[in-house]
Amino acid sequence: MPRFYCPLPLSIGALVDLPDTLAHHVFVLRLEVGDSIQLFNGEGGAYVATLASISKKQASAEVKVFLPQEVELPYALTLAQALPEGSKMDWIIEKAIELGAGAIQPLSAQRCVVRLSNERAEKKLAHWQGVINSATEQCGRNRLAHLSDLIDVQKWLAQQDLHKRILLSPRADSSLADWARHHPPQAVSLMIGPEGGFSEAEEQLAISQGALALSMGPRILRTETAGLAAIAMLNAAWGGM
Repeated sequence: MPRFYCPLPLSIGALVDLPDTLAHHVFVLRLEVGDSIQLFNGEGGAYVATLASISKKQASAEVKVFLPQEVELPYALTLAQALPEGSKMDWIIEKAIELGAGAIQPLSAQRCVVRLSNERAEKKLAHWQGVINSATEQCGRNRLAHLSDLIDVQKWLAQQDLHKRILLSPRADSSLADWARHHPPQAVSLMIGPEGGFSEAEEQLAISQGALALSMGPRILRTETAGLAAIAMLNAAWGGM
């Protein structure tokens, strides 16, 4: 059954005019009146709906059944990712959503090659939100991960955070795997540096602000690998897989 994110109020029996982009998608997929689709609006659960009308730019659907199931992690997880080069951030966000991350925090760090003006940052955030929406559609989640504004890592560290901040560093003495085995599931924020990692000053600041420095093992992972491997590791240890 085709599955779509539909940012509209949904309720059983409602006849919903689908957003233009979604209607166009329905048209491109050559779906027909009477076909069933699944809709979710990010507020929890999903709905089975039947297409009532279709044209090139417009479509409507009648909501039939509510599906209450959820596939969220049993703990809150934020991926605080320093900006990588090129389109790597798209891939990181997509896979993090598939693995269950509940929030994405883009960070600007000293060794980031990418520097975004306010205008470019706004465009990137809009693009990344689209990546989140599409990944959520694909993986069967019914709640959208929260995407925060781009912020300098020092300013982010100065903010209060209810999550345990974990700084992933090859220089750490203890491993994430060992720590997870000896601690119960809990809200965490995983800090991932850019290519070249966080600077020594940034790492020291993070630790002074209460971050826990942990490693991913003896091998040095790329920035696009480290965060995803860490999420998978926590999922395996805490029952999120």
